[in-house]
Amino acid sequence: MDVKQQSVIQVPQKLSTKKCDSSSNALPLPLYLANAVFFTLFFSTVYYLLLRWREKIRNSAPPQVLTLSEIGAVVAFVVSFVYLLGFFGISFVQSLIIPRASNDILNEREEIDQLMHKEDSRAATCAAATSLSDCQVASPKPKTKLHKIDAADQLPLSSEVDEEIIKCVVEGKTPSYSLESKLSKTLRAAAIRREALQRISGKSLAGLPLEGFDYDTILGQCCEMPVGYVQIPVGIAGPLLLDGREFSVPMATTEGCLVASTNRGCKAIYVSGGASSVVLRDAMTRAPVVRFGTAKHAAELKFFLEDSLNFEALSLVFNSSSRFARLQSIKCAIAGKNLYIRFSCSTGDAMGMNMVSKGVQNVMDFLHKEFPDMEVIGISGNYCSDKKPAAVNWIEGRGKSVVCEAIIKEDVVKKVLKTDVESLVELNMLKNLTGSAIAGALGGFNAHASNIVSAIFIATGQDPAQNVESSHCITMMEAVNDGKDLHISVTMPSIEVGTVGGGTQLTSQSACLNLLGVKGASKEAPGSNSRQLATIVAGAVLAGELSLMSALAAGQLVKSHMKYNRSNKDTSKTSS
Repeated sequence: MDVKQQSVIQVPQKLSTKKCDSSSNALPLPLYLANAVFFTLFFSTVYYLLLRWREKIRNSAPPQVLTLSEIGAVVAFVVSFVYLLGFFGISFVQSLIIPRASNDILNEREEIDQLMHKEDSRAATCAAATSLSDCQVASPKPKTKLHKIDAADQLPLSSEVDEEIIKCVVEGKTPSYSLESKLSKTLRAAAIRREALQRISGKSLAGLPLEGFDYDTILGQCCEMPVGYVQIPVGIAGPLLLDGREFSVPMATTEGCLVASTNRGCKAIYVSGGASSVVLRDAMTRAPVVRFGTAKHAAELKFFLEDSLNFEALSLVFNSSSRFARLQSIKCAIAGKNLYIRFSCSTGDAMGMNMVSKGVQNVMDFLHKEFPDMEVIGISGNYCSDKKPAAVNWIEGRGKSVVCEAIIKEDVVKKVLKTDVESLVELNMLKNLTGSAIAGALGGFNAHASNIVSAIFIATGQDPAQNVESSHCITMMEAVNDGKDLHISVTMPSIEVGTVGGGTQLTSQSACLNLLGVKGASKEAPGSNSRQLATIVAGAVLAGELSLMSALAAGQLVKSHMKYNRSNKDTSKTSS
């Protein structure tokens, strides 16, 4: 049907009757009471019938001859069994108890159930209604203020049932977050949610892609209530020659020059013989805050936790939460009667926030028996510290602590980087060290480590918010070999990465991890993949620092950005 010709969608009145959520009216009494009744009925009849059967065996009575009470017990057993078999019997009891107005309504509801579980097919364009008011549905007028949406912005809907579900979401009868659990298709749930959002807000989401993404992969682990996905281009920098191996580094970014600049740094490192790295520490942290009645009691727990004689017992409790979690240390800080306990542990190839939190919870439960007056205020007291700039991470480290270095030959500095060693060393001292100190920087003694860290994090499915502490970096430059060559290093004490869990399981991000050779968990040496990824991040930061500092020293920064980051193309109308 042509969109211009179709002006109104007529939804039958009987379709709108109790369609949004009928499960709550399935029984004439509360569900928990119905469950209790049928459970009691089931076990009592089984017990009664077994007793009667035993008596008949003892008295040699024929078991097939039933008394009136036994017949009643058998009937009660069958009814209760069917109820339990039907997952608390909602649909079964409803079919017996709730009267139907007519066979037409019964058939219509069966048709709706079939449509609700039918394959998602949206080949046709959306019904031509330009607003919800065009869809005549026999139901109370929605309280939500609706807005007109252009027909071109509406999503293709497969049936009248989709239109009815959208109406329920708009009216607030069906929560938007429950669509995935109520529908069999996650893509269909996202499409319905998106359409409802457009009608409520009056704002078009045209240009935000919907199809072409596997929403099943994010269900329950990555993102709730999706309405589409954002496209971020992925570029490749490299090869990065690091510890004798070559890596093609994926970087997801919308900033011009970033990949090209990092690629130039990789080239300079490659032709100079490569870079080398060392993982100094591998420990994720979590720091709960607990409170006591007095500061003295808080100090007693501090002494208890920091006593080496108690560490073995605490580590056994902590390590029982996971196959890979291994407690490394406990550090305490006290503020009055409040105690902050910083647990550090290895977490295998996972980034490890959930893993360390489970271990900490085990220890808290154990300590509560020894210190019953201890009150756990929060499983995280910000002494961890997660997703915030904090000196404790800069000093103590969090996640992977890595140092990466390279010696860049004099001719490479001149031919590839277009500058000289002396200028780079001077600029690094005045910019990255002195300038950052004057600014009061916390872990920011670098040119743009955050740029590279963020790009790799997004490409490989890491938590982008942990870029805050993962970008802590100090860049050092020094003239070596009689002042001819350049020694450059980056020290990054808190790179928080993993190769399993979270966004690393998504198809695109998994492909980027596979490109680096660190996809999934290492079976031979648990934790080696995530440590390798951390060294790659540090190596890429080294390349990015080298290239940007060279561009600044040679006065090329503005020129290159004007060339590569100032497109004149109008892409606003480009279809996704």
